[in-house]
Amino acid sequence: MEIVKLSVYGNSNIGVYIFANNKIALIPPGLPRDDLDLISEVLGVNVLEFRVGGSPLNGVFIAGNDKGLLLPYFAYSSEVEQLRKEASKYGLEVKALRSRVTALGNAILLNNKAGIISPDFSDEDLREISEVVGVNLVKRSLLNLPIPGSIGVVNDVGGVVHPDISQEEMNVIQQILGVAVERATVNAGVPFIKSGIIANNKGIIVGGITTGPEILRIRRGFGGG
Repeated sequence: MEIVKLSVYGNSNIGVYIFANNKIALIPPGLPRDDLDLISEVLGVNVLEFRVGGSPLNGVFIAGNDKGLLLPYFAYSSEVEQLRKEASKYGLEVKALRSRVTALGNAILLNNKAGIISPDFSDEDLREISEVVGVNLVKRSLLNLPIPGSIGVVNDVGGVVHPDISQEEMNVIQQILGVAVERATVNAGVPFIKSGIIANNKGIIVGGITTGPEILRIRRGFGGG
């Protein structure tokens, strides 16, 4: 699995700006063509310029898998329709949630097998999310924080999690999501690794200041040995 470095707008927190599954990557407008080509090639996806409620923080506000994409309630109707039109080409459902939780990328840790979602979601939210992404979901905090999506990044093979996760919580994550995970940091010591990693089943992109030892650990977490 290929792993490369990237910065967005000169910022290594690439996971804040970009959402990707195995079919599409949603990136903020204005990135250089070379960056678009790199994202498309490494992840094996088509790239779409997109904003949520006018914001470039796609990685913060969007969650989903290969079955469906979730947007916060404040997404403009024009954005929802734009994404729905594009996503229909890949058999993806698009839903703007009514939930008061809006940083969906930080609140949901998800692959195509299952998901861990913030306990801040209501039971109605859980049902709505599950209908879109088509997998079983568990409401649970990690590290006593209601932001499981910030604490881990997973695909359908493996993943990486915050370095302070206990072995007990690692076991829970692995049991729920059906993948092995590794403790890691990104961008020279950042523990909330969602901020600096974009990964799917085909490739991994990390923030531009991620160190060599961090890359080795991230690669190992995603099954790269």
